[in-house]
Amino acid sequence: MISTDDLRFFSIVAESASLAAAARALDVSPPAVTQRLRLLEERIGVRLIDRSTRHLTLTDEGELVSKRGRGLIAEVDDLAEILASRRGTVTGHLRIAAPFGFGRRFVAPAVAQFHKRYPETSVGLDLFDNPVSEKTESWDVIVHVGELIDSAMQMRVLARNDRVLCASPDYLARRGAPDSPKDLHHHECAALRENSQDATHWRFNHESFGTESVRIHPVMSSNDGAIVRNWALAGLAVVVRSEWDVAEDLQAGRLVRLLPEWSPPAADVVALLGSRHGRAARTTHFLQFLQEILSPTPWRKESLPHATS
Repeated sequence: MISTDDLRFFSIVAESASLAAAARALDVSPPAVTQRLRLLEERIGVRLIDRSTRHLTLTDEGELVSKRGRGLIAEVDDLAEILASRRGTVTGHLRIAAPFGFGRRFVAPAVAQFHKRYPETSVGLDLFDNPVSEKTESWDVIVHVGELIDSAMQMRVLARNDRVLCASPDYLARRGAPDSPKDLHHHECAALRENSQDATHWRFNHESFGTESVRIHPVMSSNDGAIVRNWALAGLAVVVRSEWDVAEDLQAGRLVRLLPEWSPPAADVVALLGSRHGRAARTTHFLQFLQEILSPTPWRKESLPHATS
């Protein structure tokens, strides 16, 4: 009466914020999702989605199908995984979530190479401003860059990554370099709004003087790291950016590291995964593959130059 394909389809619908979002996840048109959902409901004789609200809301029967369906899909996937491992192959569908900038630069190429090595796998990569804010059960692997406030998922460190306070030579020629974190009050700063963190609260740590916090008043802000980096390159502001994003600019002299003895909190690259997903061969192989690509750490080929006061 209900096939595993039906359960997979409805699982994606149930995890989506709307039918339009489900259509994007399934790579089909919204009318196609609506029609397939209607046919499924007619076949099993119950309403799964409440159409009386603007948002996608499951009925009690929909909640039951979603919850029990995820368990059945997991059992089928585990069985397929066991059989594939006995054949010595890696197969199945892998769903990965990653942040925009790091996802484009490092995760997307890794996905392409992974599929070439294991052609019996299929991979879906979705990029978000803040991947950990999405429904974690929707993904096999979530790649996260930065501090984690709270997560019940398993975590594996993929690469070490510092944050760097920096500005362009043009900016420094115009405004000079700060001598301490408190001097940032007198500088033009650009803030990155990411991971639900306080973008204007900049923290620094010194081996001898401990931790110091500064409340900046940004002249510009954005939720896109590439935009903030470009503002810094244009000589418009002082910024704090991930080491992976600005290492080449620092080596080339397009940006200069400021206050090197004061370190912002690290922003390590980590993989988050649930306990069941952690046992899947495709997940294990992808994590190993991604760690191979990130080792040695690509952005730590040389030490970073810095400005003198």
